[in-house]
Amino acid sequence: MKKKFGVVWVILLVVIDQLTKIWAKSALQGKDAIDIIKGVFSLEYLENTGIAFGLFKDKFIFFVLLTLVILVVLGFVYYKLPDTKRFRPMQFCIILIAAGAIGNMIDRVVYNYVIDFLYFNLIDFPIFNVADIYVSVTVFVLFFLCLFYYKEDELDFITAKKTQKSKKTAGIEDRK
Repeated sequence: MKKKFGVVWVILLVVIDQLTKIWAKSALQGKDAIDIIKGVFSLEYLENTGIAFGLFKDKFIFFVLLTLVILVVLGFVYYKLPDTKRFRPMQFCIILIAAGAIGNMIDRVVYNYVIDFLYFNLIDFPIFNVADIYVSVTVFVLFFLCLFYYKEDELDFITAKKTQKSKKTAGIEDRK
């Protein structure tokens, strides 16, 4: 995956998320849950006006603004990432998080709620959707990448220009 295809990946993943939600709305809304694995996993329609796991219900403007800020930060980090094989996992993590954020933001803007429909009955896990999977699993993977795969100095690319500018400024002041 080349870095320049990031937007294509985001669009593809958002389309997948939205298609699953369109299906869920048409097949599940107003109907009983469908057991996939009885007592373990089912499909159950839910209109979630909150954020992750139903927290902070009915904060539409806050969610849209928060999503836009997150997308700007993700775009900045993605742009700053070196386009090398070593950083492909992080690039794909950013793509997945962006796709999840956009997928759920589309729901908020179009419906004023997010369509959730995947439910693990066995552990009574909150009902979620494909965009939530993108974000949740990826944050977990990103945590381990930062902890075990990347070294701290490899992540300095985010502040590299600022650091170089600071060094130049420090050098000028040392000469004075």
